Amino acid sequence: MQKIAVNHRCWAFLATVLILGFAAAAEQTVQKTKQLIDLNEDNWRLMLQGEWMVEFYAPWCPACKNLAPTWERFASTAAEINVNVAKIDVTTSPSLSGRFFVTALPTIYHVKEGEFRQYRGSRDGDALMFFVKQKQWSKLEPISAWKKPDTIHMSVLSYFFKLSHTLKDFNGRLQEEYGLPTWGSYALFAIGTIFVGAALGLMLVCVVDFLYPPKKHQRQSFSESKENGQNQNGIEDINDELEDDAPEDEDANADDQEEEEEEEEEDNNDDEEENEENERSSTEDEEEDEKQQSESEEPESEKKPQTPAKKEAEEKPSPTEVRKRKPRKAD
Repeated sequence: MQKIAVNHRCWAFLATVLILGFAAAAEQTVQKTKQLIDLNEDNWRLMLQGEWMVEFYAPWCPACKNLAPTWERFASTAAEINVNVAKIDVTTSPSLSGRFFVTALPTIYHVKEGEFRQYRGSRDGDALMFFVKQKQWSKLEPISAWKKPDTIHMSVLSYFFKLSHTLKDFNGRLQEEYGLPTWGSYALFAIGTIFVGAALGLMLVCVVDFLYPPKKHQRQSFSESKENGQNQNGIEDINDELEDDAPEDEDANADDQEEEEEEEEEDNNDDEEENEENERSSTEDEEEDEKQQSESEEPESEKKPQTPAKKEAEEKPSPTEVRKRKPRKAD
């Protein structure tokens, strides 16, 4: 009985050891398969922390198919040095191909704490491990800031890539499921593009009007606008005539001022001449009065009768008296 009990214990121990061995082997295989991480549009930001090697591939790409086993072995060995290895299917995540600006397949990126560098070396396992272990990535220049996948403009570009992929799938469904010819699908897309463009243009006009409202002004009929235009033209003509007449008026005023100044000078000259004549006449009158007084004092016998010629000479006015004032010009 004791021997039977010992045998049962031995067999039980061996069974547990075998079970534990199979479980450990299964865990190792599962860990190996889990070391290659699948990234998509939802979890791609995981690569912004830590060190990553990321491959962009497509199932239909022959070069991607040849690289697949090498990439899996590289993922299992890179886990030992704390380097995460991932792959992204551009057919199921088209926005990421636009965000990383992928133009060829396969494309490999090295990511270290948010800095992106494109790997352009050999695609065998030893070259990949050497690149990571020896930190050869530090010799490469990181991509420029405007091309970084986590920027706003690259996010906008990713949505355009996603939209194009959606339209491509929709076009394939129209041709395969509904039997629509190629020209019919193109015509449908052209009409849709026109309507979408018109709607976007209308929205843009509404936004501009809301931000910069136009100035309010009273509406005028065609006849009123025509009359206003004629009145405005008449006012402009009058202004032009006034501007043309202004120099002529200035010239006329200048001539009038010159004539008035000349007349004033002539009047002043005439007044001076009159004053001189008056002074001369007064002196002559005084002289005559003195002569008459002297003659009256002399005796009458000594007085000589005056001859007619002398009388005419005395009665004849002097040249100063004959001189008359010059006529003034009419004001």
